[in-house]
Amino acid sequence: MHPRAIELLTYLDQQRAILRAAFLAVPPPLREQAPAPGRWSAAGVIEHLAIVERQLARRLHEDIAKARGEGLGPKQEAGPVLPTLNTAIERLLDRNTRFEASAAVCPTGQSADAPWAALEEAGNRVRDALKAGDGLALGSRFLPHRVFGQMSLYYYFAFVGAHEARHAIQIREIATEMSVVE
Repeated sequence: MHPRAIELLTYLDQQRAILRAAFLAVPPPLREQAPAPGRWSAAGVIEHLAIVERQLARRLHEDIAKARGEGLGPKQEAGPVLPTLNTAIERLLDRNTRFEASAAVCPTGQSADAPWAALEEAGNRVRDALKAGDGLALGSRFLPHRVFGQMSLYYYFAFVGAHEARHAIQIREIATEMSVVE
């Protein structure tokens, strides 16, 4: 496996572990409670992530298949990709910057267990897409993002991990607001 694929898979796994720890720190009876009207519960945050990752996994699989069909060549670069994205990842992790989620990715109010199972499935599909693109020049393929503009496929995989990190922070904020001690 190419070093960049390993780097991104490791990053995805690290961010998922952080998210899981934040979610499990919220007692089960409080996971479905929003800290205030108009805010998401911890379960709602997980449902949002599951929806986003399911959509991204589909897009990534489709674009990688298309790239293969178009004869996308092998990777030439071997250096780490995450340090090249630090500024963008930091922007995403800054919870002082609010991003308005589109209606299509807002939680519907599922119970806490269903979104987590859906997130695990969607996360596996994202990882499968990365593995399917292993060895291809994914840094030369770009897809539009409604907030961040044109992003390489490498950035999309990093985005998934950073998005989970952002929402792990949010879940910790929710727990604090609900006076849950970690």
